[in-house]
Amino acid sequence: MLNEPVPDFALASTGAKTFQLAAQRGKPCVLYFYPKDSTPGCTTEAGQFRDLHAQFAACGCAVFGISRDSIRSHENFKAKLELPFELLSDPDESACALFGVMKMKNMYGKQVRGVERSTFVIDAAGVLRREWRGVKVPGHAEEVLHYVQSL
Repeated sequence: MLNEPVPDFALASTGAKTFQLAAQRGKPCVLYFYPKDSTPGCTTEAGQFRDLHAQFAACGCAVFGISRDSIRSHENFKAKLELPFELLSDPDESACALFGVMKMKNMYGKQVRGVERSTFVIDAAGVLRREWRGVKVPGHAEEVLHYVQSL
């Protein structure tokens, strides 16, 4: 999928909105997939994107977080962390499947199916330009920002 147009999709969004990928055309956007609201790694990651949000916005780049959590869970998580960007709910895993982020993971010695922490940058023409899979949180949002600034 890298360097190819990303198929359009729609997801429920915080703020009682619907996210439509096609509506993002004309500006780059970051989609970051994360396992679960209010867990330590996901809280840290969201906080890092929050803290750099003004710099992403200065590049004309929108940021969206995506997980399988409900909109209600997302609204609480967004409010608690004062996130300036929307969170998208993917309970049926349609966007997760499109980006291939569902993986078998080891959790407490058991195999569980879950979201592999992953980030994607889509350019103004709707083409996937960069992907990070199996993301380690420390410094990740900053690395994504540096890439977006280079577009």
